[in-house]
Amino acid sequence: MFSSSVRTALFALAASAVAVSAAPGLSLKVTGPSAVNGVSNLKVSATLTNTGDETLKVLNDPLSPLSTIPANTFAITNADGASPSFAGVKAKFVPQRAAELGSYVTLAPGESKTVEHDLSEAYDFSASGEGSYDVEARNVFQIVQDDNKLDTIYASAEAHTAEVVGSLTPRAAPTGHMGKRATFRSCSSTQQSQLNAAATSAQTYAANALSYANSHTSATTRYTTWFGAYTAARHTTITSHYSNISGYSFSSYTFDCTCTDAGTYAYVYPDTFPVVYLCGAFWQAPVTGTDSRAGTLIHESSHFTRNGGTEDYVYGQSGARSLASSNPANAVFNADNHEYFAENNPAQS
Repeated sequence: MFSSSVRTALFALAASAVAVSAAPGLSLKVTGPSAVNGVSNLKVSATLTNTGDETLKVLNDPLSPLSTIPANTFAITNADGASPSFAGVKAKFVPQRAAELGSYVTLAPGESKTVEHDLSEAYDFSASGEGSYDVEARNVFQIVQDDNKLDTIYASAEAHTAEVVGSLTPRAAPTGHMGKRATFRSCSSTQQSQLNAAATSAQTYAANALSYANSHTSATTRYTTWFGAYTAARHTTITSHYSNISGYSFSSYTFDCTCTDAGTYAYVYPDTFPVVYLCGAFWQAPVTGTDSRAGTLIHESSHFTRNGGTEDYVYGQSGARSLASSNPANAVFNADNHEYFAENNPAQS
């Protein structure tokens, strides 16, 4: 017979063992050819496996290897520590909204999902040169719970090594069109009408953001919420961005409606102005307001190199507020901070 204290200890140990065995887990492996002649032949597969004991719903983030959007998904380095330059797309994505839209992959215990990636669509090896490269996929994943809340899991990762020789230039991005009227690619008449309305509202957002920035040259609630502690230099940066964004009519953009990614709003190739690719979440958004169609156009326009070349350090209003507080230098170069400042919802003075 076990004593009461021993029984208690054994029960605690058993409960602990169950908790450990039930802990969620993921592994990520990159595979592909060991050598390629020409970067256009550098195609790798990323395989995500559920190594835990519970079914997982893994969010289909455009930065995740689960997505086929040519975003900055891979860390690629050669023996000298050099990396190819990124030449792919930057996208607008709101994780919570993607979860609500069901944009995730469901993996039962032991189940895997494999996605092929053409690295020539996103990376330029011409400067880093020929050689042996380690290719590792981004291993941060968000798990959708039953109540649509999100948890973060880091997958154990296994890289792939490939020898790359020959032509190292990336696949050319589609060209844009500079004209006086909007150009539409594969957009229905309804989508064209929705985009025209969004373009008009985005122009108003951009003009109002620029006017506000020009007329407020000290800390205000609106400024500090989205861009953090005020400095003249950072204020000049965002004023320059809004000046560039508002200086070219959104009604003259090229809009491409071929993207089928349900959870992503839109994306652009930063050097291919003024082409914007619209995805599933864009059409579910309101014309104006938080994470709106008009705001999405502000977000994507800020990504263009000519307009400031913003990054996606964080996504969503909560992340943007935290970034402004903790790292104002990054906030003034984060696309969502530019969008939320322009949308100004809820309104701040």
